[in-house]
Amino acid sequence: MAASVVLKPVEASFSLKEHIYGVLRDALLELDVYNRGTILKLDERRMAEQLGVSRTPIREALNRLEQEGFVTIQARKGIFINKKELPETLELIKVWAALESMAARLACEEATDGEIGKLRGIAAQFSRDRAKANLNEYSEANIRFHGTVMRISGCSKLQELGDNVFAHLKPIRRHAMRDSARTDRSVVDHMNIIEAIECRDADLASQLVREHTFRLHDYLKLEWKNFVDPETEDNSA
Repeated sequence: MAASVVLKPVEASFSLKEHIYGVLRDALLELDVYNRGTILKLDERRMAEQLGVSRTPIREALNRLEQEGFVTIQARKGIFINKKELPETLELIKVWAALESMAARLACEEATDGEIGKLRGIAAQFSRDRAKANLNEYSEANIRFHGTVMRISGCSKLQELGDNVFAHLKPIRRHAMRDSARTDRSVVDHMNIIEAIECRDADLASQLVREHTFRLHDYLKLEWKNFVDPETEDNSA
């Protein structure tokens, strides 16, 4: 069954412009754009009807999303959700590795025991078997885990930069988690990262986070064709 953006009607008791932007951005980030069943063309009129607003704030939000690299607006053709190409994806992963490894280092110095405990709580919900049996749930927990590492760094600017980069990587991370070997490795890596942060070993925590992120980098370099080619994906199922 084809997937498409689904929006909820808007309640008009706040900044409409910012809210529309946030709703559209969140909806785009929830899509698995690398799934061949996902509809990548957006219908401006339909989105306005779903939200119960005029098309003007929709257009404003879409223009902003285009500037941020999430969509492309083509005159007389329509609005399309962007898929990252391999070179840009690999660059984004390198940037994320740098940001999150610094966040892990700072977390060793700044995070409270309670904050680190919450990080462990996210990871402790999943054994390797449970993660593979509940891939969608684990994928979302994986995203929360990395967001939490950024948050407990105590550096708001670092978190702001990280959030912007991670937003572009979120669909890629979600889709890549379908590989069971990567899921196994991810569960182990997360626990090792937590233990390093709990021990306040900044060098080790930073190293483990960087290595963990570069596993995704190396995986995509090898598997990109299978990752983005629907026919290849079907044949490997």
